[in-house]
Amino acid sequence: FLENKKGRIAEVTKLLAQEKINIRALSLGDTVDFGVLRIIVSDHDRCLQILKAHDFTAQETEVIAIEVDDSPGGLYRVIQILEPHEINIEYMYAFTFGRGDRAILVFRFEDPDEAVTKLQAAGVGVVEGISLYSRGT
Repeated sequence: FLENKKGRIAEVTKLLAQEKINIRALSLGDTVDFGVLRIIVSDHDRCLQILKAHDFTAQETEVIAIEVDDSPGGLYRVIQILEPHEINIEYMYAFTFGRGDRAILVFRFEDPDEAVTKLQAAGVGVVEGISLYSRGT
């Protein structure tokens, strides 16, 4: 969580840069009083430790990353798999990086185990965490 004031995102990104922690993906949302910064980084354990040591409110959250076609309807095809099972998506964000015609969708599910089971049964590729955050520094 970040206070919704000038310079807070600069503080976080400067700190991570100084510590040689690479941000692989991010999502930043705001409310009136604070922002929620969600990041996938090259070293998540160390990142969490560093942020807490510098008095940032931070926590690790389980997310599921899947790979889909980077084309119109890629997300919709995934939603069609989840919807009949009433699997709740708490939040999500997406990105591409060097995967050709593929995109990565990052989800926070209410029930991640059920979501993974249904997605894999439908042939959707779940991305191993290490391949997301360890691509160079």
